[in-house]
Amino acid sequence: QVQLVESGGGLVQAGGSLKLSCAASERRNTMGWFRQAPGKERQFVAGISWNDGNTYYADSVKGRFTISRDNAKNTVFLQMNSLKPEDTGRYYCAAGSSGAFGSTWQRSYDYWGQGTQVTVSS
Repeated sequence: QVQLVESGGGLVQAGGSLKLSCAASERRNTMGWFRQAPGKERQFVAGISWNDGNTYYADSVKGRFTISRDNAKNTVFLQMNSLKPEDTGRYYCAAGSSGAFGSTWQRSYDYWGQGTQVTVSS
């Protein structure tokens, strides 16, 4: 059972930045970030291949968010810049097999953290 623990959420003004962290008890080939706003479905944000560092993003965050990993610490990050009120939501870290890479479908991922809240004020 892979355990994922997110941190780094908070309240920020529009245009500001936050950096989320996800500490994993063990590596899985694909790591991802999803978010869920109140009353809405969970949606894909970004994904990374732990082996080669390849990344992919939702169109809504391209150019603003960056996903990265620290192999030594088994930690994945999500740097979020130029935040907008519509980025508000609970952000979840997810882990999956190599087959999950490139997928934006949450069912492609096997393990999930508890999430961290991000609120962007206008």
